[in-house]
Amino acid sequence: MKRVVVGLSGGVDSSVAAYLLKEQGFEVIGLFMKNWHDDSVTISNECPWLEDSNDALLVAEKLGIPFQTVDLSEQYKEKIVDYMFNEYKQGRTPNPDILCNREIKFDVFMKIALSLGADFVATGHYCRKGEIQVDGQPVYQLLAGKDGNKDQSYFLCQLSQEQLAKSLFPIGELTKPEVREIATQLDLVTAEKKDSQGLCFIGKVRLPEFLQQQLQPKEGLIYEVDYNNPKYTQEQPVFNSLEDQLAYESQGILYSPEDGKVVGKHQGAHYFTIGQRKGLNVGGTKEALFIIATDVKKNAIYTGQGANHPGLFKKTLKVANNEAHWIREDLALKMGQTMNVTARIRYRQALQKATLHQFESGLYVSFDEPQSAITEGQFVAWNIGDELVGSGVIS
Repeated sequence: MKRVVVGLSGGVDSSVAAYLLKEQGFEVIGLFMKNWHDDSVTISNECPWLEDSNDALLVAEKLGIPFQTVDLSEQYKEKIVDYMFNEYKQGRTPNPDILCNREIKFDVFMKIALSLGADFVATGHYCRKGEIQVDGQPVYQLLAGKDGNKDQSYFLCQLSQEQLAKSLFPIGELTKPEVREIATQLDLVTAEKKDSQGLCFIGKVRLPEFLQQQLQPKEGLIYEVDYNNPKYTQEQPVFNSLEDQLAYESQGILYSPEDGKVVGKHQGAHYFTIGQRKGLNVGGTKEALFIIATDVKKNAIYTGQGANHPGLFKKTLKVANNEAHWIREDLALKMGQTMNVTARIRYRQALQKATLHQFESGLYVSFDEPQSAITEGQFVAWNIGDELVGSGVIS
Protein backbone atom coordinates (compact mmCIF):
# COMPACT_ATOMS: atom_id res chain seq x y z
CA MET A 1 0.00 0.00 0.00
CA LYS A 2 1.42 3.37 -1.00
CA ARG A 3 1.80 5.93 1.75
CA VAL A 4 0.85 9.59 1.23
CA VAL A 5 1.46 12.50 3.55
CA VAL A 6 -1.18 15.21 3.13
CA GLY A 7 -0.44 18.77 4.12
CA LEU A 8 -3.56 19.41 6.21
CA SER A 9 -3.88 23.18 6.50
CA GLY A 10 -7.14 23.26 8.40
CA GLY A 11 -8.98 24.31 5.24
CA VAL A 12 -11.66 22.52 3.25
CA ASP A 13 -9.51 21.73 0.20
CA SER A 14 -6.82 19.71 1.98
CA SER A 15 -9.49 17.99 4.14
CA VAL A 16 -11.26 16.66 1.06
CA ALA A 17 -7.92 15.80 -0.58
CA ALA A 18 -7.14 13.54 2.40
CA TYR A 19 -10.56 11.86 2.19
CA LEU A 20 -10.23 11.18 -1.55
CA LEU A 21 -6.79 9.61 -1.12
CA LYS A 22 -8.13 7.33 1.57
CA GLU A 23 -10.98 6.32 -0.76
CA GLN A 24 -8.39 5.55 -3.45
CA GLY A 25 -6.72 3.06 -1.11
CA PHE A 26 -3.67 4.99 0.01
CA GLU A 27 -2.33 4.89 3.53
CA VAL A 28 -2.81 8.53 4.49
CA ILE A 29 -1.00 10.57 7.17
CA GLY A 30 -2.05 14.15 7.95
CA LEU A 31 0.65 16.69 8.71
CA PHE A 32 0.02 20.29 9.76
CA MET A 33 2.77 22.81 9.10
CA LYS A 34 3.22 25.50 11.68
CA ASN A 35 5.06 28.06 9.69
CA TRP A 36 5.73 31.31 11.29
CA HIS A 37 3.94 33.19 13.95
CA ASP A 38 4.83 36.56 15.29
CA ASP A 39 2.20 38.12 17.53
CA SER A 40 3.55 41.58 17.03
CA VAL A 41 2.22 41.86 13.48
CA THR A 42 -1.02 39.91 13.42
CA ILE A 43 -4.12 42.06 13.24
CA SER A 44 -6.35 40.49 15.84
CA ASN A 45 -5.97 38.39 18.93
CA GLU A 46 -7.25 35.31 17.20
CA CYS A 47 -4.42 32.91 16.73
CA PRO A 48 -5.02 31.60 13.25
CA TRP A 49 -2.51 28.76 13.26
CA LEU A 50 -3.85 27.36 16.52
CA GLU A 51 -7.40 27.36 15.22
CA ASP A 52 -6.25 25.89 11.91
CA SER A 53 -4.20 23.10 13.47
CA ASN A 54 -7.16 22.26 15.66
CA ASP A 55 -9.43 22.01 12.63
CA ALA A 56 -6.85 19.85 10.88
CA LEU A 57 -6.73 17.55 13.91
CA LEU A 58 -10.54 17.24 13.98
CA VAL A 59 -10.58 16.37 10.27
CA ALA A 60 -7.88 13.73 10.75
CA GLU A 61 -9.84 12.18 13.64
CA LYS A 62 -13.02 12.15 11.57
CA LEU A 63 -11.24 10.47 8.65
CA GLY A 64 -9.42 8.09 11.00
CA ILE A 65 -5.91 8.99 9.86
CA PRO A 66 -2.81 9.63 11.99
CA PHE A 67 -1.98 13.30 12.49
CA GLN A 68 0.93 15.37 13.67
CA THR A 69 2.14 18.97 13.61
CA VAL A 70 5.56 19.98 12.36
CA ASP A 71 7.11 23.30 13.27
CA LEU A 72 8.84 24.80 10.25
CA SER A 73 8.96 28.35 11.57
CA GLU A 74 12.73 28.53 11.51
CA GLN A 75 13.01 27.49 7.86
CA TYR A 76 10.06 29.68 7.01
CA LYS A 77 11.64 32.76 8.50
CA GLU A 78 14.91 32.09 6.77
CA LYS A 79 13.54 31.19 3.35
CA ILE A 80 10.40 33.30 3.04
CA VAL A 81 10.34 36.21 5.45
CA ASP A 82 13.96 37.23 4.91
CA TYR A 83 13.47 36.91 1.15
CA MET A 84 10.47 39.23 1.31
CA PHE A 85 12.31 41.95 3.20
CA ASN A 86 15.22 41.67 0.85
CA GLU A 87 13.02 41.97 -2.24
CA TYR A 88 11.12 44.97 -0.87
CA LYS A 89 14.37 46.67 0.04
CA GLN A 90 15.44 46.44 -3.59
CA GLY A 91 12.12 47.88 -4.71
CA ARG A 92 10.84 44.55 -6.02
CA THR A 93 7.50 43.00 -5.10
CA PRO A 94 7.86 39.38 -3.98
CA ASN A 95 5.34 36.59 -4.26
CA PRO A 96 5.61 34.64 -1.00
CA ASP A 97 3.00 32.04 -1.99
CA ILE A 98 4.97 30.75 -4.96
CA LEU A 99 8.17 30.68 -2.89
CA CYS A 100 6.38 28.95 -0.04
CA ASN A 101 5.40 26.12 -2.37
CA ARG A 102 8.87 25.79 -3.86
CA GLU A 103 10.89 26.17 -0.67
CA ILE A 104 8.60 24.93 2.11
CA LYS A 105 5.71 22.69 1.06
CA PHE A 106 7.48 20.84 -1.71
CA ASP A 107 10.95 20.95 -0.24
CA VAL A 108 11.33 21.10 3.57
CA PHE A 109 7.91 19.56 4.11
CA MET A 110 8.40 16.99 1.37
CA LYS A 111 11.70 15.85 2.90
CA ILE A 112 9.96 15.33 6.24
CA ALA A 113 7.21 13.35 4.51
CA LEU A 114 9.71 11.16 2.67
CA SER A 115 11.57 10.56 5.92
CA LEU A 116 8.27 9.17 7.27
CA GLY A 117 8.40 6.63 4.49
CA ALA A 118 5.91 8.43 2.24
CA ASP A 119 5.76 7.63 -1.48
CA PHE A 120 3.97 10.90 -2.22
CA VAL A 121 3.06 14.27 -0.77
CA ALA A 122 -0.44 15.63 -1.45
CA THR A 123 -1.91 19.11 -1.16
CA GLY A 124 -5.30 20.69 -1.68
CA HIS A 125 -4.26 22.68 -4.76
CA TYR A 126 -6.64 23.04 -7.69
CA CYS A 127 -4.36 21.64 -10.36
CA ARG A 128 -3.65 18.29 -12.01
CA LYS A 129 -0.58 16.22 -12.74
CA GLY A 130 0.00 14.46 -16.05
CA GLU A 131 2.63 11.95 -17.05
CA ILE A 132 4.02 11.42 -20.54
CA GLN A 133 7.02 9.65 -22.02
CA VAL A 134 9.83 11.67 -23.59
CA ASP A 135 12.68 9.64 -25.09
CA GLY A 136 11.49 6.64 -23.08
CA GLN A 137 11.65 8.54 -19.78
CA PRO A 138 8.65 9.61 -17.67
CA VAL A 139 8.08 13.36 -17.72
CA TYR A 140 5.55 15.00 -15.39
CA GLN A 141 3.18 17.74 -16.43
CA LEU A 142 1.62 20.47 -14.31
CA LEU A 143 -1.91 20.94 -15.66
CA ALA A 144 -4.59 23.50 -14.87
CA GLY A 145 -7.28 22.52 -12.38
CA LYS A 146 -10.67 21.62 -13.82
CA ASP A 147 -12.28 24.56 -11.98
CA GLY A 148 -11.35 27.46 -14.24
CA ASN A 149 -12.32 29.82 -11.48
CA LYS A 150 -9.90 28.30 -8.97
CA ASP A 151 -7.03 26.99 -11.11
CA GLN A 152 -3.96 27.25 -8.86
CA SER A 153 -1.27 25.85 -11.14
CA TYR A 154 0.27 29.36 -11.20
CA PHE A 155 1.23 29.02 -7.52
CA LEU A 156 3.18 25.84 -8.34
CA CYS A 157 5.00 27.35 -11.32
CA GLN A 158 8.41 26.93 -9.67
CA LEU A 159 8.19 23.19 -9.00
CA SER A 160 10.74 20.82 -10.49
CA GLN A 161 10.37 17.40 -12.12
CA GLU A 162 11.68 15.80 -8.90
CA GLN A 163 9.04 17.59 -6.85
CA LEU A 164 6.21 16.84 -9.28
CA ALA A 165 7.18 13.17 -9.43
CA LYS A 166 6.38 12.86 -5.73
CA SER A 167 3.27 15.10 -5.69
CA LEU A 168 -0.44 14.34 -5.84
CA PHE A 169 -3.28 16.82 -6.32
CA PRO A 170 -6.44 14.88 -5.44
CA ILE A 171 -8.96 17.71 -5.94
CA GLY A 172 -7.65 18.91 -9.30
CA GLU A 173 -10.53 17.25 -11.15
CA LEU A 174 -13.17 18.91 -8.95
CA THR A 175 -14.71 22.36 -8.67
CA LYS A 176 -14.81 24.28 -5.41
CA PRO A 177 -18.59 23.74 -4.98
CA GLU A 178 -18.07 19.98 -5.46
CA VAL A 179 -15.31 20.00 -2.83
CA ARG A 180 -17.55 21.82 -0.35
CA GLU A 181 -20.37 19.39 -1.12
CA ILE A 182 -18.17 16.39 -0.27
CA ALA A 183 -17.04 18.06 2.96
CA THR A 184 -20.66 18.77 3.90
CA GLN A 185 -21.70 15.18 3.27
CA LEU A 186 -18.84 13.97 5.45
CA ASP A 187 -19.82 16.54 8.07
CA LEU A 188 -16.26 17.88 8.23
CA VAL A 189 -15.67 20.85 10.51
CA THR A 190 -14.02 22.69 7.58
CA ALA A 191 -16.99 22.36 5.17
CA GLU A 192 -18.19 25.95 5.56
CA LYS A 193 -14.83 27.49 6.38
CA LYS A 194 -13.88 30.55 4.37
CA ASP A 195 -10.84 30.37 2.13
CA SER A 196 -7.75 31.68 3.84
CA GLN A 197 -6.39 34.96 2.59
CA GLY A 198 -3.16 36.70 3.30
CA LEU A 199 0.39 35.49 3.29
CA CYS A 200 0.88 31.80 2.97
CA PHE A 201 0.49 30.66 6.59
CA ILE A 202 1.55 33.86 8.29
CA GLY A 203 -2.02 34.61 9.19
CA LYS A 204 -3.56 38.01 8.94
CA VAL A 205 -0.74 40.48 8.63
CA ARG A 206 -0.77 44.19 7.94
CA LEU A 207 1.91 44.37 5.31
CA PRO A 208 3.22 47.94 5.79
CA GLU A 209 3.57 47.46 9.55
CA PHE A 210 5.17 44.09 9.00
CA LEU A 211 7.68 45.65 6.62
CA GLN A 212 8.28 48.70 8.76
CA GLN A 213 9.78 46.50 11.45
CA GLN A 214 12.78 46.05 9.21
CA LEU A 215 12.54 48.83 6.65
CA GLN A 216 12.80 52.29 8.12
CA PRO A 217 10.15 54.82 7.05
CA LYS A 218 11.58 57.55 4.84
CA GLU A 219 9.42 60.45 3.75
CA GLY A 220 9.35 61.17 0.04
CA LEU A 221 7.18 62.80 -2.60
CA ILE A 222 4.36 61.44 -4.74
CA TYR A 223 4.30 62.78 -8.29
CA GLU A 224 1.42 62.66 -10.73
CA VAL A 225 2.36 62.21 -14.39
CA ASP A 226 -0.10 63.54 -16.94
CA TYR A 227 -1.82 61.19 -19.38
CA ASN A 228 -0.48 63.38 -22.23
CA ASN A 229 3.13 63.45 -21.08
CA PRO A 230 5.37 63.60 -24.20
CA LYS A 231 7.18 60.46 -22.98
CA TYR A 232 4.15 58.41 -24.04
CA THR A 233 4.11 59.65 -27.59
CA GLN A 234 7.82 59.89 -28.38
CA GLU A 235 8.93 57.84 -31.35
CA GLN A 236 10.71 54.58 -30.76
CA PRO A 237 14.37 54.60 -31.72
CA VAL A 238 15.49 52.52 -34.68
CA PHE A 239 16.79 49.16 -33.46
CA ASN A 240 19.66 47.13 -34.86
CA SER A 241 18.11 43.86 -33.77
CA LEU A 242 15.02 42.28 -32.28
CA GLU A 243 16.99 41.75 -29.08
CA ASP A 244 17.66 45.50 -28.80
CA GLN A 245 13.99 46.23 -29.39
CA LEU A 246 12.82 43.74 -26.75
CA ALA A 247 15.38 45.07 -24.26
CA TYR A 248 14.09 48.60 -24.87
CA GLU A 249 10.43 47.59 -24.55
CA SER A 250 11.03 45.64 -21.35
CA GLN A 251 12.78 48.52 -19.61
CA GLY A 252 9.74 50.72 -19.42
CA ILE A 253 9.91 54.45 -18.93
CA LEU A 254 12.32 56.06 -16.50
CA TYR A 255 10.71 59.02 -14.75
CA SER A 256 12.22 62.04 -13.06
CA PRO A 257 10.53 64.66 -10.86
CA GLU A 258 10.30 67.03 -13.87
CA ASP A 259 7.82 64.60 -15.46
CA GLY A 260 5.12 65.21 -12.89
CA LYS A 261 3.64 67.52 -10.30
CA VAL A 262 3.83 66.88 -6.56
CA VAL A 263 0.46 65.65 -5.22
CA GLY A 264 1.44 64.27 -1.83
CA LYS A 265 3.93 62.59 0.46
CA HIS A 266 4.64 58.94 1.28
CA GLN A 267 6.57 57.12 3.99
CA GLY A 268 8.89 55.05 1.81
CA ALA A 269 8.88 54.02 -1.85
CA HIS A 270 9.79 50.45 -0.87
CA TYR A 271 6.33 49.93 0.65
CA PHE A 272 4.57 50.44 -2.67
CA THR A 273 4.07 48.40 -5.78
CA ILE A 274 3.22 49.15 -9.41
CA GLY A 275 -0.50 49.14 -10.16
CA GLN A 276 -1.36 49.82 -6.52
CA ARG A 277 -4.03 52.44 -5.83
CA LYS A 278 -4.87 51.97 -2.16
CA GLY A 279 -2.84 53.53 0.62
CA LEU A 280 -1.68 56.63 -1.23
CA ASN A 281 -4.03 58.95 0.68
CA VAL A 282 -4.06 61.54 -2.08
CA GLY A 283 -7.49 62.98 -2.76
CA GLY A 284 -9.02 65.49 -5.15
CA THR A 285 -8.23 63.77 -8.44
CA LYS A 286 -10.95 63.09 -11.00
CA GLU A 287 -9.97 59.45 -11.36
CA ALA A 288 -8.20 57.18 -8.90
CA LEU A 289 -4.41 57.47 -8.85
CA PHE A 290 -2.45 54.33 -9.75
CA ILE A 291 1.24 53.86 -9.10
CA ILE A 292 3.05 53.66 -12.44
CA ALA A 293 6.61 53.58 -11.09
CA THR A 294 8.61 53.64 -7.87
CA ASP A 295 12.19 54.80 -7.50
CA VAL A 296 13.69 53.29 -4.35
CA LYS A 297 17.04 55.00 -4.78
CA LYS A 298 15.53 58.50 -5.01
CA ASN A 299 12.56 57.51 -2.82
CA ALA A 300 9.99 58.83 -5.29
CA ILE A 301 6.62 57.45 -6.35
CA TYR A 302 5.08 58.24 -9.75
CA THR A 303 1.35 57.96 -10.28
CA GLY A 304 -1.19 58.44 -13.06
CA GLN A 305 -4.94 58.89 -13.12
CA GLY A 306 -7.19 55.99 -14.07
CA ALA A 307 -6.75 52.31 -14.91
CA ASN A 308 -6.05 53.17 -18.56
CA HIS A 309 -3.14 55.51 -17.91
CA PRO A 310 -0.43 54.77 -20.52
CA GLY A 311 2.22 54.59 -17.79
CA LEU A 312 0.67 51.33 -16.54
CA PHE A 313 1.15 49.36 -19.76
CA LYS A 314 4.04 47.44 -21.24
CA LYS A 315 4.26 44.79 -23.95
CA THR A 316 7.49 43.08 -23.02
CA LEU A 317 9.16 41.82 -19.86
CA LYS A 318 12.51 40.25 -19.19
CA VAL A 319 13.50 37.25 -17.09
CA ALA A 320 17.18 36.87 -16.18
CA ASN A 321 18.57 33.53 -17.41
CA ASN A 322 19.32 32.40 -13.86
CA GLU A 323 15.74 33.20 -12.81
CA ALA A 324 14.02 31.31 -15.64
CA HIS A 325 12.63 27.93 -14.64
CA TRP A 326 11.32 25.18 -16.89
CA ILE A 327 9.08 22.53 -15.36
CA ARG A 328 9.31 20.85 -18.74
CA GLU A 329 13.09 20.85 -19.04
CA ASP A 330 12.76 19.03 -22.37
CA LEU A 331 11.03 22.11 -23.83
CA ALA A 332 13.53 24.71 -22.58
CA LEU A 333 14.53 27.14 -25.31
CA LYS A 334 18.04 27.21 -26.71
CA MET A 335 19.80 30.47 -27.64
CA GLY A 336 18.03 32.27 -30.47
CA GLN A 337 14.87 30.16 -30.25
CA THR A 338 11.32 31.45 -29.87
CA MET A 339 8.10 29.79 -28.68
CA ASN A 340 4.44 30.79 -28.87
CA VAL A 341 2.75 30.46 -25.48
CA THR A 342 -0.02 31.88 -23.37
CA ALA A 343 1.20 33.58 -20.22
CA ARG A 344 0.03 35.34 -17.08
CA ILE A 345 1.79 37.76 -14.77
CA ARG A 346 -0.49 37.26 -11.75
CA TYR A 347 -2.81 34.67 -10.27
CA ARG A 348 -6.33 34.65 -11.76
CA GLN A 349 -5.34 36.74 -14.76
CA ALA A 350 -6.72 35.25 -17.98
CA LEU A 351 -3.96 33.68 -20.06
CA GLN A 352 -2.56 36.14 -22.63
CA LYS A 353 -1.00 35.33 -26.01
CA ALA A 354 2.74 35.88 -25.96
CA THR A 355 6.04 34.87 -27.56
CA LEU A 356 9.16 33.77 -25.68
CA HIS A 357 12.53 34.83 -27.09
CA GLN A 358 15.71 33.30 -25.66
CA PHE A 359 18.92 35.33 -25.96
CA GLU A 360 22.32 35.31 -24.24
CA SER A 361 21.16 38.43 -22.41
CA GLY A 362 18.02 36.82 -21.01
CA LEU A 363 14.58 35.45 -21.78
CA TYR A 364 12.04 37.95 -23.09
CA VAL A 365 8.28 37.50 -22.92
CA SER A 366 6.61 39.64 -25.55
CA PHE A 367 2.81 39.92 -25.26
CA ASP A 368 0.49 40.45 -28.22
CA GLU A 369 -1.43 43.03 -26.16
CA PRO A 370 0.14 45.49 -23.70
CA GLN A 371 -0.22 44.29 -20.08
CA SER A 372 -1.10 46.42 -17.09
CA ALA A 373 1.22 46.67 -14.08
CA ILE A 374 4.03 44.29 -14.98
CA THR A 375 5.81 44.21 -11.63
CA GLU A 376 9.45 43.46 -10.91
CA GLY A 377 9.91 40.51 -8.55
CA GLN A 378 6.56 38.91 -9.43
CA PHE A 379 6.36 35.72 -11.46
CA VAL A 380 5.41 35.29 -15.08
CA ALA A 381 4.26 31.75 -15.94
CA TRP A 382 3.79 30.37 -19.42
CA ASN A 383 1.52 27.65 -20.74
CA ILE A 384 1.04 25.49 -23.77
CA GLY A 385 -2.66 24.73 -23.71
CA ASP A 386 -3.62 23.87 -20.15
CA GLU A 387 -0.09 22.79 -19.25
CA LEU A 388 2.12 25.18 -17.33
CA VAL A 389 5.59 24.55 -18.76
CA GLY A 390 7.75 27.24 -17.18
CA SER A 391 8.01 30.47 -15.21
CA GLY A 392 10.43 33.16 -14.16
CA VAL A 393 10.93 36.21 -11.97
CA ILE A 394 10.16 39.47 -13.76
CA SER A 395 13.38 41.50 -13.74
